[in-house]
Amino acid sequence: MATAPRKKSIISVGTASQNRRARYDYKIGQTFEAGLVLHGPEVKSLRLGRASIAEAWAGERDGEMWLYGCHIPEYQAGSFMAKFDPVRPKKLLLHQKEIRTLAGAVTREGATLVPMEILFNEKGRAKVVIGLAQGKKMHDKRADIAKRDWQRDKARVLRNKTGD
Repeated sequence: MATAPRKKSIISVGTASQNRRARYDYKIGQTFEAGLVLHGPEVKSLRLGRASIAEAWAGERDGEMWLYGCHIPEYQAGSFMAKFDPVRPKKLLLHQKEIRTLAGAVTREGATLVPMEILFNEKGRAKVVIGLAQGKKMHDKRADIAKRDWQRDKARVLRNKTGD
């Protein structure tokens, strides 16, 4: 008996892509949720969960916020009319007050705007969560690793004590 081919899961609500290294490399302060200006086939690729924001960053240009380095591959089932540049800068939709806050933090404090995740909200709109971040030093990263290991060991000991 032949089995039916597995259908790829399509994301309608939830996370499409995450930047897992962001919390390791940066100390994240305030976060903002911004809309993304995308073409049709880009949305289809995002719904398949094929985006990568590991090397992405956000910045201001001409009074608007843009997402640079975000890689959304071409939608394979699309026609030749649906071709687009996978790493083109994508415009972020934010209120002017939020743009001024983010741009001011970048110029004054030397902060970095790091995309944390791309998600689809309840209305099906693509959003990106931007974190206002400060870079961590190597000793900060080692301290975080030691703290995480201690929490894991502590949980293991407590779990074994209650099991006896």
